[in-house]
Amino acid sequence: MFVTRYNPHNEFSDVKRGFEVLNTIMNNLDLGRDESEIASFLPAVNTREGEEAYYIELDLPGIKKEDIEITTEDNVLTISGERKLKEEAKEEDYYKVESRYGKFSRSFTLPEKVNVEDIHAESKEGVLEVVIPKLKEEEKKPKKIEIK
Repeated sequence: MFVTRYNPHNEFSDVKRGFEVLNTIMNNLDLGRDESEIASFLPAVNTREGEEAYYIELDLPGIKKEDIEITTEDNVLTISGERKLKEEAKEEDYYKVESRYGKFSRSFTLPEKVNVEDIHAESKEGVLEVVIPKLKEEEKKPKKIEIK
């Protein structure tokens, strides 16, 4: 008789696998979009607000900065790019592939009072940080009104 040890986490692996299949199906649905417009994966994003700027951080390990594009149009910041499969490794060489490859695009509506001209970005250790400076508010000084 063969006895296996009970592992409660194994029951959730089937559920996780089901969600992965559903996610793949949903990502491949043709919703009137060109295949090139459908994102193959969505990088994880962290957003935060500082005193002088807003910050967007994207996890983009293995993506060269040349393969990333950041644009602004109509008060929307869009970060898009592509993670390419390593050319020296063939698909049949892998036993298991959990990494997502392909094109991605993330868009963010910008707050009203930001300095679009001074937005800058830096990629370091697989994390892209986009800094969106806030507009400096002029100091409101009391103004004396002369009576005529």
